[in-house]
Amino acid sequence: MKFFIDTANLDDIKKAYKFGILSGVTTNPSLVAKEGVKFEDRIEEIAQVVTEVESVSAEVPPDALTAEEMIQAAEDLIKINGGDEKITIKLPMSLAGLEATRYLSQKGIKTNVTLIFTVNQALLAARAGATYVSPFLGRLDDISEDGVLLVEKIAKLFQIHNLDAQIIAASVRHPDHVTRVALAGAHIATIPYSLIEKLIQHPLTDQGMEKFASDWKK
Repeated sequence: MKFFIDTANLDDIKKAYKFGILSGVTTNPSLVAKEGVKFEDRIEEIAQVVTEVESVSAEVPPDALTAEEMIQAAEDLIKINGGDEKITIKLPMSLAGLEATRYLSQKGIKTNVTLIFTVNQALLAARAGATYVSPFLGRLDDISEDGVLLVEKIAKLFQIHNLDAQIIAASVRHPDHVTRVALAGAHIATIPYSLIEKLIQHPLTDQGMEKFASDWKK
C-alpha cells in the first residue's frame, strides 16, 4: 500500500517528502482555506515541492455543479505548474462528476472521484474511468458503519471484475485504520502528517533506543 499525505500545509509536505514514503498529495478547498492562500497557487507550490510522486490532487470548485463547469475548471487546473502530469482532478461522486470523469479520462487526465460511501458508488466511478476512488472510512465510522469493511468490499469487487481504478482510503483517523485498510486491499492511504508521526512511534522502540544510548556511553 502506498501513502499520500492529506494536507495543504507546505511544511508538513516537505517534512513527509524527506522520509521517502510519499507517492502523492491530496488536498481540498477546506484544507487550502486553512492556509490562507489562493487555491491554484498552493497546488502549484505543492507540485514544485514533491517532484517525484504520482499524484497531486486539485479539486474542482464546489460551485462547479454541471459536467461542463467541472470540465472547464479541470482544464484550468491541469495547466498548473506548466501542465504538470502529476495533477489529478478531484471530482465529486455525482452524475455530473461521473460525466466529467468520463470525459477527462478519455483525454488521458488523471481523476479522483471523492466522497465515496458505498460499493456501488465506487463501481460507477471505476466504470466511468476514474484513476482513483476515495472511500471515506472515518466518516462512516462516525455514523456507526464499518468504513474498513467498505474498503475491503470495493477491493474484492475490483479484483473480481478486473477494474484498474486504485482505492485511496481517505478520512483515515488512527494507526489501526492504516493497518486494516492495508490488509483490506487499499492501494493507497491518504493521511495527515500527525498520523505519519504516530505510525513511527512505539514505546518499546523508544525504550530500546534509550538503552542503546545508555550502553553506548558506557
